[in-house]
Amino acid sequence: MTQSTTIRPATIDDCAQILAFITELAIYEKAEHEVESTEADIARTLFGEGATAHCLMCEHDGAPAGFAVYFYNYSTWQGKNGLYLEDLYVSPDYRGKGLGKALLKALARHAVDNDCGRFEWSVLDWNTPAIEFYESLGAKPKSEWVGYRLDGEALTQFASS
Repeated sequence: MTQSTTIRPATIDDCAQILAFITELAIYEKAEHEVESTEADIARTLFGEGATAHCLMCEHDGAPAGFAVYFYNYSTWQGKNGLYLEDLYVSPDYRGKGLGKALLKALARHAVDNDCGRFEWSVLDWNTPAIEFYESLGAKPKSEWVGYRLDGEALTQFASS
């Protein structure tokens, strides 16, 4: 029996599945308690007017198997947009079938087709399987840059100061 993999742009009808994948990913990352998203949030931010984030769905033999959420950033030095991968996830039952690589290739093609100067993402430092996978594709860690974040009350306080 031949197995088939399909990667397609997500639609608003995928919101429940996207939220399910987000929750599965959060469980894997030991951060389920941090998920605040709702289906309504996903509908608004991925498919609403002015949405700046996008999603690809991965199906294997017609069943939902994974997803990737991405958005564009910008490089002043390159004078080009970049593509930033926010989340990449393949459900455990579908791992080892090349689906993660297929999602990354689809995003890389999208970046090239849209004249992006780079394709970037972050990975948790303890996620050795993901790090090894990314490095096997030729991706390199950014060793000179440290990410910073303002969120929650610190963001609110700083914005109003």
